[in-house]
Amino acid sequence: MLTSIEMVVFWLGLAGIAYAYVGYPLVVLLISRLRPRPWQRADHFPSVSIVIAARNEEKDIGAKLENTLEIDYPAEKLEIIVASDFSTDRTDEIVRSFEHRGVRLLRPERRLGKTAVQNLGVEHASGEIVVFSDATTYYNRDVLRRMLPNFADEKVGCVAGKLIYEDGTGSSVGRGASNYWSYETFLKENESLADSLIGVSGCLYAVRRSAYRPMYPEACSDFLIATVVYRQGLRTVYEPSAVCTEETNVRGDQELKMRIRIVAQTLSDIWRNRDMLNPLRSGFFAVALVSHKLMRYAVPLLLAAIYAASAVLAFSSMFFAGVFATQTVFWAIAALGLLLERRNTDLGMFSFPAYFALANLASLLGLYKFLKGETYSHWEPSRDTI
Repeated sequence: MLTSIEMVVFWLGLAGIAYAYVGYPLVVLLISRLRPRPWQRADHFPSVSIVIAARNEEKDIGAKLENTLEIDYPAEKLEIIVASDFSTDRTDEIVRSFEHRGVRLLRPERRLGKTAVQNLGVEHASGEIVVFSDATTYYNRDVLRRMLPNFADEKVGCVAGKLIYEDGTGSSVGRGASNYWSYETFLKENESLADSLIGVSGCLYAVRRSAYRPMYPEACSDFLIATVVYRQGLRTVYEPSAVCTEETNVRGDQELKMRIRIVAQTLSDIWRNRDMLNPLRSGFFAVALVSHKLMRYAVPLLLAAIYAASAVLAFSSMFFAGVFATQTVFWAIAALGLLLERRNTDLGMFSFPAYFALANLASLLGLYKFLKGETYSHWEPSRDTI
């Protein structure tokens, strides 16, 4: 009887992992091809406010503002706001040096956190469309002319641009992050056509000012915004020709810390909006939330289940003995890869197992922090170079 139970656990766990990584992408691809929901695009030149959230960004804020001022869009219709979250370095001083070129500085009287200073930025924004950016992100000059035509469709409430990660160091973590993001980009392209994105890249997305709603400080704003606009009967769509670039994390500890925070915040946001998990209420949006987020975050638990089940089954089956041995070797390689990464050693063949382990460890720890009730409202810049 024990063997039968373990067999069920193994195959159900394997099926869950297969669905999370392969099955759902195939489902959303088929829907986007067989039952697409295109939207109208047309020349559209509304007033735009770019809100750059910053916290101690003296290293990058000057170059970011120069990049933003070079965007190809009528100057009389473009407003640039830096929402500085009580920065303690030279960030504010550098921003003020751009005031004569039309850049506005907003500085709260105390530290608020990223989402809260974004709310503050929107409160002071005058544009019909608000574009959100990070201080470490660089935009192509045509980014607004690529994004804004999507708002010609009155059912579009939010538009996400395409983020391209760059890693000049060639680090293993950077390669892993870039490969992972390519996979995420594939999902975004097809979720957009099938129905709506369930989240956006926080460094480049635009929202109708009329559709924005202030979010609680602990929110993962670039995830929650898609739910906010969907509740209003609006879609979040993806515009791949609107491109921005950003440097990847190059250290495993930075990537792990960032992913833990994102997982914990996202799970908290889903829990607060759990009514959206009902397909009878929100249709395919609910399916995407469960499949893209919850199933993905459940993978480490499923991996642990199939490992334990195969360990028991190995005593009575050569097949499962081989499966257990294969998993053991894989996790040993992943552990060795993570150890080498901490010593700034090129991982080579260990790169994929190490990054896979890192991502799933982040999901597990993020779940743990969510269940403990930990919240994240404050933030610090995390990227650095080796």
